[in-house]
Amino acid sequence: MEKKTVRTGIIGAGFSAKFHFEALKKVHCANVDVKGVFALQGAEEYAKERGIKVYDSLEKIIEDVDVVHVCATAESHESIAIAALKRDKFAIVEKPLTGYFGGDSKDFNGENFAKSEALDCAMASVKRMLEAEKKSKGKILYAENWIYAPSIQKEREIIEKTGAQILWMHGEEAHSGSHAATYGFWKFSGGGVMITKGCHPLTAALYLKRVEGRKRDGKPIRPKAVTSRTHALTRLKNFRDEGHIRADYHDIDDFSVMHVVFEDGTIADIFASDIILGGIHNWLEVAANNHRTICNINPNTAMQTYNPVEANFKDIYVVEKTGTKQGWSNPSPDEDWFTGYPQEIEAFYRTIAHGEPVETDSGLAADCIATIYSAYISAEKMGAEVVIPH
Repeated sequence: MEKKTVRTGIIGAGFSAKFHFEALKKVHCANVDVKGVFALQGAEEYAKERGIKVYDSLEKIIEDVDVVHVCATAESHESIAIAALKRDKFAIVEKPLTGYFGGDSKDFNGENFAKSEALDCAMASVKRMLEAEKKSKGKILYAENWIYAPSIQKEREIIEKTGAQILWMHGEEAHSGSHAATYGFWKFSGGGVMITKGCHPLTAALYLKRVEGRKRDGKPIRPKAVTSRTHALTRLKNFRDEGHIRADYHDIDDFSVMHVVFEDGTIADIFASDIILGGIHNWLEVAANNHRTICNINPNTAMQTYNPVEANFKDIYVVEKTGTKQGWSNPSPDEDWFTGYPQEIEAFYRTIAHGEPVETDSGLAADCIATIYSAYISAEKMGAEVVIPH
């Protein structure tokens, strides 16, 4: 059977736009025709390296494609996705789905406002996106790669085939600081590590409870309440900067913990931070009534190498965010595969080309946003429990 051709546009030219393009090369279920890129910065260089067209407006690129990859900064996700949905196009939206970015205030500071305002505004944004999706022939495909990581999908299979009840999950995403220059400002990121990193293990936990509920009762088990604490450790007056950890944040948290209670009374604890050396630390542990699983997304021990001289590995990629290539390390043979990027994009194009249901839909994305901004209210109240809105 002849493969369907899907016309594709990239919005943004930064970190996520690069790995989206690499993943598009590996799509098997459809012929992907990348029409071009639109970005406020870096579009010319991005396009030249990949041999694609530069568009001078969002409207023009949406008109020419069937799907847009929303890889721009988070404050623009809502407007881009809705513009695509209004034209019955699919929108692959990077995480976080949306958020609160301080409105029009030029003097906005993420530490000096009521976090209930953030929750209300973020949920209003979610509602507008979901309403646009309902009216559209297109869909929001939420780009949470953790869901498609091989270890998480293997755990999904275990839960479905054994009828497991998840009692507790314990997850973390951490490293030494973000790539993006704008990341240190709430007005661009929608928060600190709790949303930008915590969204990954949190969404994986939310997803696995959905899987459990659908398998047993035909409906997802959703988050009910959350307690949280956040800290800005690198902005402490007594922080001693040795140059290994990024420490130029303006108004965001660099450490967070969320304790999530689900509708069935089971729990998950989610950590996120920018204070961890030695590379990326991404994992989720599942304690169920009939098994225990540790999903090591990054690092993993598929490969171990000892290098006695740093210069020997000058041109060899080992793993993201590692501080040194000398000594023992765990080079990832295919970091994108272990992290779920190509599987994620393949799944999205099966939805676009063949109508298959998507694992990371707008409902899962909405629960993630509701949980995180409820957690910011809890942190503001020094850890008081907050009910999560649905």
